[in-house]
Formats: sequence, C-alpha cells, structure tokens
Amino acid sequence: MRKIRNEELGRLTPDEFARAERMPVIVVLDNVRSMQNVGAFFRTGDAFAVERIVLCGITAVPPSREIHKTALGAELTVDWCYRASAAECVEELRAEGCAVYAVEQVEGAVPLDRFVPEPGRRYALVFGNEVDGVSQQVADRSDGALEIPQAGTKHSLNVAVSGGVVLWNFFCRIRPKR
Repeated sequence: MRKIRNEELGRLTPDEFARAERMPVIVVLDNVRSMQNVGAFFRTGDAFAVERIVLCGITAVPPSREIHKTALGAELTVDWCYRASAAECVEELRAEGCAVYAVEQVEGAVPLDRFVPEPGRRYALVFGNEVDGVSQQVADRSDGALEIPQAGTKHSLNVAVSGGVVLWNFFCRIRPKR
C-alpha cells in the first residue's frame, strides 16, 4: 500500500477554505493554559471546518510560536476572536441563537454518544482549563453539558483530545457539504 502525498489529497487551498461552508459549531476555550492545546484546537478546527474559535480569559492568542508548533498554520485559516470572559462570551452566543454546551462532567450531562445535534442549529461547545475544567460560571450559563464516556481509571482526557473526539462526533452528524 502506497502512502498518499499531501498534493494528492485534494485539500482546499487557504483561499478556497475561506469561502467554504463551515460546520455550524463555535469552539469556546475557557482559560486553556497550554499553548500546544490551543494550537491543537486550531488544527482540529481547520480539519472539521468549525465556524470559529473564541479564546477566553488566560487562553493564549496568535501569533505565537508555541501555538504555531501544533497548529501548523491553522491559526491563519480558522477564524478566531478573544473575549476576556468566557461567561460573557456564552451569554453573547446564546443571544445569537447558539445552543451552548459545556464539555464537562456535571450532573445531568448527556453522554456524547447519545447526543444528536439538530440539523440547521448552531452550536457553541465550551472546553475548559486543563486542571479545573469549564468554570462553574460558564456551566451555569450553558444550555446543557456533554460528557465523553470513558472506561478507564482516569477521570478525564486531555482537553485537546476531548476537542478532537467531540468535534469529530459533530462532524460525522452535521458536516458541511462539499
């Protein structure tokens, strides 16, 4: 079996990607401290054509060498903005009509494999700090929560890994048409 070269993959150019349809999902990073995790979210956001990423609180913003190391340039192709407060950001997104879901282990969280996104609905998915998770303020303002089912002894996944799992799940169900 021959490996396929990048040129053969048929990927969009950055200009084509800028004009392409997006998955109706906004990623909100609530005080994510690792720049490598931020970069990984950009790269995953590019792969799954998220609408945009909102960087909140202490979350680092581009340009940054550390973000670029994992984003590999996706910080230039994925729309992003900064908000000082994730809680205020969630309020803004709800006012825009987004259904806001914290990706967090909370009472009443829906297991990701049982959640079915509604076609035509816009979503904002909030991912939290590597140690403290999504802040209680943000969880309180969210419309609901999603939890990734796990079978091991650890209580959580790395935040960027969680982003990949959740965004892939959404992409499988509401991916943009090409």
